[in-house]
Amino acid sequence: MAPDGGSGTGDRAGTGGETADEGAALLDDLRAAIGRYVVLPSDEALTAVTLWVAASHIQPALQHAPRLAVVGPTKGCGKSRVLDVLHETVHQPMMTVNTSPAVVFRVIGKNPPTLLVDEADTIFGPRAGDKEDLRGLLNAGHQRNRPAWRISGPEHKPTAFPTFAMAALAGIGDLPDTIMDRAVVIRMQKRKPGERIAPFRSRYSVPELNAVRDRLAAWLAPLRSSAAAYVPKMPVEDRAADTWEPLVIVADLAGGHWPAQARAACMAMTRNEVVQDEQTTLKTRLLRDIRRAFDQEGSKEALRSQDLLAALIQDAEAPWAEYGTKGLNAYHLANLLRDFGISPANHRFENGRQAKAYARNHFLDAWARYCPDPAQPAPAAGEAALARPTQGKLPAPLSGTLPIGPPGGPAGAKPTR
Repeated sequence: MAPDGGSGTGDRAGTGGETADEGAALLDDLRAAIGRYVVLPSDEALTAVTLWVAASHIQPALQHAPRLAVVGPTKGCGKSRVLDVLHETVHQPMMTVNTSPAVVFRVIGKNPPTLLVDEADTIFGPRAGDKEDLRGLLNAGHQRNRPAWRISGPEHKPTAFPTFAMAALAGIGDLPDTIMDRAVVIRMQKRKPGERIAPFRSRYSVPELNAVRDRLAAWLAPLRSSAAAYVPKMPVEDRAADTWEPLVIVADLAGGHWPAQARAACMAMTRNEVVQDEQTTLKTRLLRDIRRAFDQEGSKEALRSQDLLAALIQDAEAPWAEYGTKGLNAYHLANLLRDFGISPANHRFENGRQAKAYARNHFLDAWARYCPDPAQPAPAAGEAALARPTQGKLPAPLSGTLPIGPPGGPAGAKPTR
C-alpha cells in the first residue's frame, strides 16, 4: 500500500496550512534547524534524527517505537545538546533523568509521550540498582502491546501498564544490545577545531524550534490514519526494518527527495552497525581471553606485555595468531584495549626488573561490565567456532555475546555542519 499512489505527496491539508506536497520542504527546514545546533557524525545521521523527530508525531499510528541511541566515548560530545533540540521538536517530550519509573508508567497511554533519557549509561550499568523498572520499560516499549505488569492500588491487583513509547537515550559508551538492536544509533564525536554551531539560547532557539514542531504536528496529525495503513518497501529486514519503518513512512509521506534519502541513510547506518558489532565482538573476546590468561597464571598482580601476548597467541582456538598480517602485537593489543581505558605501564616484578606490563586490577571494571560471568575459563559455547581473521579482517559477529562499548563512529564518516 502506498499513500496517494506511492508518492506521499497528495493534496491533503493539515490544520496549519501544510500540505503533503510541502512535507519535503518542511523536513528540509527541520533538518536545517537541527544541524544549526549540533554536529552529527554524518549526513545520514542528520537525516535519521530528522525523520525520527517527525515520526514521533505519528506515534499512535506506529507498530514499533524506534529508540534513538545517542552515544559517545566521553563527555562533551554534544549528546545532551541533541536532547535539548529533541525536547523542542518532538511530540510531547518527557525528560526522564530524575523522573520516577512509577510516573513514566502512568503517563504512557494511547497517545504516549516521547521519552528523552539523559545519562542512560547510569540506568543500564552494573550500579543501576533501583532503576530496574525504568530499564524494563525501555526494553519492552519498542513494540506495541507489550505491557508491564505490576501490583497496584490499595487492593494490590495485577495491573497492566502500557510501555509503548518512542525514546531517545543519551549516554557514554554503548548501551545494552537489547536497546542498540532496537535503535537508530548516533555515534557522537567531539567537534573539531573550525566546526561551528549556533549557540543554543532559550530566548530565541526554543521559539524557532517550537515553530517547526508545530508545523510538523499540523502536517502529520491528519495523516496518522494513512501512516497506520501504509506498508513501505524497506531496504532492510527483520528488526532493522521494524526500527526504520516509521522513519521511512514519514519520508514517503513527504515525498520529493526524502524517500530515496531515507533509504540510503537506513542502508548506510545499518551497515555501519554491522561493522561496529564485528569490532565489539572481537574486543569482548579479547577481554575474556585476557581474563583466562590471568587465571592460568594464578591471578598475578600483573603480566608483562610480551607474556600476555604469548598466552593469547598460543590459544589455538583464538583468532590472535592470525590477527592483522603477522599476528597480534603490542601495538594491536594496546589499541584494542584503549577504549576501555586500559594501557600498559612500567611495573617492577619480584626479581627487581622493570618491564611494560598490564595490571590485573585495571581490567576489573571492564570484566564486570562486558563479560561479567567469570565462572568458566574456557570459551563460551560457540566461541570456539569464531572465524579467524585474515589480512586484518575482523571475525564475524557472534550471536548471544554481550555488547561492549567502544565508542566512535564508522571510519570515514564526515561531520555534518
